[in-house]
Amino acid sequence: NTVVLKPTSEAPLTGLMLYDVYHDAGVPAGAVNFVTGPGPNFSAEFTENPDVAGITFTGSRAVGLSLYRGFLTHQPYAKPVLMELGSKNPAIITSKADLKKAVEGVVRAAYGYSGQKCSANSRVYVQRDVKGKFLDMLKKRLSSLEVQDPRERSAFTGPVINSAAMETFTDAVKEAKNDGGEVVFGGEAVTKGAFRKGYYVQPTVVTGLPIDHELFKRELFVPLLVVADFKTLDEALKEANDTDYGLTAGIFSEDKREVAKFMDQIQ
Repeated sequence: NTVVLKPTSEAPLTGLMLYDVYHDAGVPAGAVNFVTGPGPNFSAEFTENPDVAGITFTGSRAVGLSLYRGFLTHQPYAKPVLMELGSKNPAIITSKADLKKAVEGVVRAAYGYSGQKCSANSRVYVQRDVKGKFLDMLKKRLSSLEVQDPRERSAFTGPVINSAAMETFTDAVKEAKNDGGEVVFGGEAVTKGAFRKGYYVQPTVVTGLPIDHELFKRELFVPLLVVADFKTLDEALKEANDTDYGLTAGIFSEDKREVAKFMDQIQ
């Protein structure tokens, strides 16, 4: 089965390294083929060429749906399309959670790769009884994370990928403030010294927005987390499921009945 491998044009080097691994391992010439460049230059060829037997794609919902529709429209018969797209992934933290576990889980899920992964946790619903304590612990943990050059072994929070991502971040922070939200941690671009030529931003936490605010709905792909409180687990599950597209979700609770209810009702 031959493959055309096309990484994102924003970060093609790891794709090329993977291709080199296949080549060095003895995969026959022509079995794996590497191309790179802006996506729009390739989409028509990938969707309209009758020799393409199927497409697998990881990326944004908008691009994924465009490929899907184009492939269905232009191919002579139905062919497989497998996609792993983004989401607005929720986490629920109940009053019965181990807050140390919850903080560490949220930090890793929300800020790993600077939030630039389809599975990133980007909204948190925390029970009112423990919201204040959770936020205090979260801010303390985030204060120990330095924004660093990702080539440093100790780096956890590196840059966002390009100027458009940095603009997405700054626009979202501005939107949150304009709509009554409070930035309880972060919220700034890091531009001094060694960071002046990169796209570095602080891991950010926003509270106080209305539960139906756009920042609870729209995937940003940057290290910005929105937090809301809830009274009952049923309420939290309703909000967690209120999304156009779901990929991952999580709960922090030491109560097996709460966990079981979450597993039964989360969509």
